[in-house]
Amino acid sequence: MLFINPPFGNYISLPNTTSITGSFTLNPRDGLLMQILKTLRYSFQYDGWVNKIGLRNKGIDWALENIDNSKIISIAILNQDEIPKLVKKIPENRNIEINVSCPNAEKKMIDSGLSSFINKKREWCIIKISPKTTEEQIKKYYEIGFRQFHCCNTLPIKNGGLSGSSLIPYTTEKVMYLKKEYPDCKIIAGGGIKYYNDIIHYKSIGANNFSVSTIFFSPIKFLKLYYNYNSNNKSI
Repeated sequence: MLFINPPFGNYISLPNTTSITGSFTLNPRDGLLMQILKTLRYSFQYDGWVNKIGLRNKGIDWALENIDNSKIISIAILNQDEIPKLVKKIPENRNIEINVSCPNAEKKMIDSGLSSFINKKREWCIIKISPKTTEEQIKKYYEIGFRQFHCCNTLPIKNGGLSGSSLIPYTTEKVMYLKKEYPDCKIIAGGGIKYYNDIIHYKSIGANNFSVSTIFFSPIKFLKLYYNYNSNNKSI
């Protein structure tokens, strides 16, 4: 499966892909457009996009009312007491991704007590990890029941979160570790995918699924990738 990451997943749906929307918090966090305009920049130094959006979003109630069930809702938890409230609001069969790795949150994101979200009614209950997630943290997520890992979120740097080719070594490391230590997991590999060969690379080291985002800033490059992915989909 090819996943379309936020923010592009909020707006784009294509055949043979699944869009991930969000991330959404329990309560709305205003200022999305302004924060995009203020912080989204291309870094020639790192050959990637940098943002510091900081989880600005319309809140989970809006998401549940306006996003159709074919898309995955990414959620982010900022306080421990939000967990039971989110569990109560989100239908048990709604596909979700839990973002525990946004580098632009004002405080450490909640990554414990998450087992309440895991059930057999969801096709997808993904945990999205950071390039800096440790082996001990991965073990903790696995032991509480997560079997779908998304590698990786943006890389924390001084000016925000970095996407692009700089993520490839980090994602490669995480995918290889998960495949070796937890072979029963589904692995979504994302970060730096610009060409079909990047998908082939991630598949060769153990990824089952793939995700794209900032490639949409180069529409022609994405269309080539999308064409090649669909043309070779039976082999993936």
